[in-house]
Amino acid sequence: KFAGNHLIVVVPKANPVSIQTPADLARPGVRIVAAGEKVPITVYTTQLIERLSAQAGYPADFASAYESNVVSREDNVKTIVAKVELGEADAGIVYVTDALASDKLATVDVPPAAAVTATYGGAVVAASTHEAEAAALLTWLAGPDGQAILADFGFVAPE
Repeated sequence: KFAGNHLIVVVPKANPVSIQTPADLARPGVRIVAAGEKVPITVYTTQLIERLSAQAGYPADFASAYESNVVSREDNVKTIVAKVELGEADAGIVYVTDALASDKLATVDVPPAAAVTATYGGAVVAASTHEAEAAALLTWLAGPDGQAILADFGFVAPE
C-alpha cells in the first residue's frame, strides 16, 4: 500500500439546493449522480452510506432516501465530477483528489466517524523485465518524497 484517498460530497460551487451536510443527500428532490455497479468507488460509497445511516441526526431511512435521489449512474468518477460541475446534478460522492482537481465544485465534509478510505497498492509483476526499477518506484512512492507529492494532490498515507 502506498496511498489512501477519502470520499467527499461535491456540489456545484453555487450549491443551489444548499447541501450543508451529507444528511441533506436524503432530502426529497436532491439530484445525485453516482457511479455504476462496476466502478470501484461504488463499493466505498456503499460503505459510506451505511456508515452515515448509523450516525446520530441522520434519518432512519437515510440509505433508501439517498438511493431514491440517484438520477444517474456513471462509468467513472470523472463523469460524476463533470455532471455536478455542469449542474446536471446537485451532488455526488467522489474521491477527495477528484474534488480538489476542480475549481467549479464545493465540498461537503463527511463526519470522521463515517469516513471511508480507498487504499492504493502496487506490486512488482513476477514476469517484469524491470523488477529492480519497479521495486524502486514502489519504495519511492511509499517514502517521504513520494508521500509528499501524493499529499499535494490530496492523497493520504495508507491505513
